[in-house]
Amino acid sequence: MLRAVEATLFASIEPLTADQVALHLGFGEKGGEVRPALADLQRHYQGRGIHLVERGGRWHFETAPDLAHLLRREKEDVRRLSRAATEVLAIVAYHEPVSRAEIEAIRGVQTAKGTLDVLMEAGWVRVAGRREVPGRPVIYATTPAFLDHFGLTSLKELPGIDELRAAGLLDPVDDDMIETALGGGNARASEKSDSEDD
Repeated sequence: MLRAVEATLFASIEPLTADQVALHLGFGEKGGEVRPALADLQRHYQGRGIHLVERGGRWHFETAPDLAHLLRREKEDVRRLSRAATEVLAIVAYHEPVSRAEIEAIRGVQTAKGTLDVLMEAGWVRVAGRREVPGRPVIYATTPAFLDHFGLTSLKELPGIDELRAAGLLDPVDDDMIETALGGGNARASEKSDSEDD
């Protein structure tokens, strides 16, 4: 079982859930059969050159973080997110699933269409369906790629406002907006548009 699970994950192009591994190995759609093997493999690969990691319920092998620099051969093209895109990404992560109108209510400004497009092109935000209210607005959520990029197992690992403050990552000028965004309250309405931020 251990070797079969290991081979399946090694050969897979994309990360797999425990249910997908079980289905591939002929155990049906219940991942309970393979979960002990996944846990054993994860322990086995600790401290080695590659690790077996779980991100958003999906398992895959990745290079040990302390060795990643040895394998880089190309310069990374770093694209900085605009302030507007960073705010929208944080709101989606902390409030998902969330509609565009809800994002704008939390931010207190209009959100340019391009802002969400940039986040979807990066693979961090996806359309998660439609809200069951009049007009049926599209709702957005984060993706497994978002968890993977930021090294999170699940959204529960996102830092709270006190942790962000302690790390010096919050601008005191923005405290009201941040409290509203992370706390889920209603922001003051503003007619300002952020389209120039994009």
